Amino acid sequence: MAVAIHAENLSKAYQLGTIGTGTLSNDLVRWFAKVRGKEDPFLKIGAVNQSLIKNGNELVWSLKDLNFEIQQGEAVGIIGRNGAGKSTLLKLLSRVTAPTRGYIKGNGRIASLLEVGTGFHPELTGRENIFLNGTILGMRKREISRKFDEIVDFSGIEKYIDTPVKRYSSGMYVRLAFAVAAYLESEILIVDEILAVGDIEFQKKCIGKMDAVSKEAGRTILFVSHQMSSIRSLCTKCIFLNNGLLQDIGKTEKIIQQYLNAGNDNKNIKFYTKYLKYVKIEQSGSKLIVEAEYNVDTYLDIPHLGFIIYNSDSQPIFASNPSLEQIDPRSIKTTGKGKINIDIESPQLIDGKYHASIWFGNSKENFIEDLDSLVFEVIGMTRNKQYIQAFTGNVVPKTKWNFISHE
Repeated sequence: MAVAIHAENLSKAYQLGTIGTGTLSNDLVRWFAKVRGKEDPFLKIGAVNQSLIKNGNELVWSLKDLNFEIQQGEAVGIIGRNGAGKSTLLKLLSRVTAPTRGYIKGNGRIASLLEVGTGFHPELTGRENIFLNGTILGMRKREISRKFDEIVDFSGIEKYIDTPVKRYSSGMYVRLAFAVAAYLESEILIVDEILAVGDIEFQKKCIGKMDAVSKEAGRTILFVSHQMSSIRSLCTKCIFLNNGLLQDIGKTEKIIQQYLNAGNDNKNIKFYTKYLKYVKIEQSGSKLIVEAEYNVDTYLDIPHLGFIIYNSDSQPIFASNPSLEQIDPRSIKTTGKGKINIDIESPQLIDGKYHASIWFGNSKENFIEDLDSLVFEVIGMTRNKQYIQAFTGNVVPKTKWNFISHE
């Protein structure tokens, strides 16, 4: 089988705080301060991403020393936490940006769907943008015309095909953009998690189309998504990125399990250095307990600890925060220090691994927003061991059966 994509020592670094000041004189002042070993007299932009690698030269490595090969016709998922380098990798593959070192080689034409509006001219109509994209891919007008009706039919926006795309909603943009990328003749199709903008039915339709062009047309698919169910249904192979490094590459189920298990040394407890001392989720009998300890110097009308619990497919199961529960602030003695205990009575979850996103702040702002940060396991809460997530979902319902006999 031919190699579709080959990456060797692929790395991408960004320099923090060195964007020009806007005038030559100020740039010279900055340079003069630097050569004298003085602090930059102008404010730096951005902040250090704690999850990425940073050295003394203010370089942040978004990707570092990636080596992999993808075969022609493979459907490959790219997974990892926020900031892992997934979108940077796709931009390198799409040649939107160049690597800092190393190289990447693609065998064939590449169609990319990275963000809403990518490759579209806002003043042109949908029809004109279809022909523009095909021309960029190196296709002749008659080739594009042959595919035109299929593209419009798949997108479902025939009524607006002669309207400038600047008037399209984000959902319409995505529908047309995906249809163009899927039907025009490229050997490699790259899709970021932009499909989440569309409705559920269209997402399923897109997954089905990508599966078909991979298996039937032999096209190579690279797909980024936080929805593990979508990754499982489409991809036979996965790349797991962690803080810009290639953690592993292999069969989908194996890599997804590594991804879900990755995280804290003690997966049930997340430690913080500011505001929150820790958050943990533990099991006690037939209930789950969320516990947190905080220490802040900001007024808290209510200590807002919010959370969303997800299953192993990254689908939300349930969520809560004091606003949803409509807690009366007068019932709480708020100080700068305290502890929160939330009892989730009889959650009825089947046994298995789950993860949670955490928010903490007051009613006006979040001090901490940590997505997919906490991993925990439920054990011994499934009443009937025949419950299997793939067939029944995650929640065991409370039911009452009434059997009425009729003679």
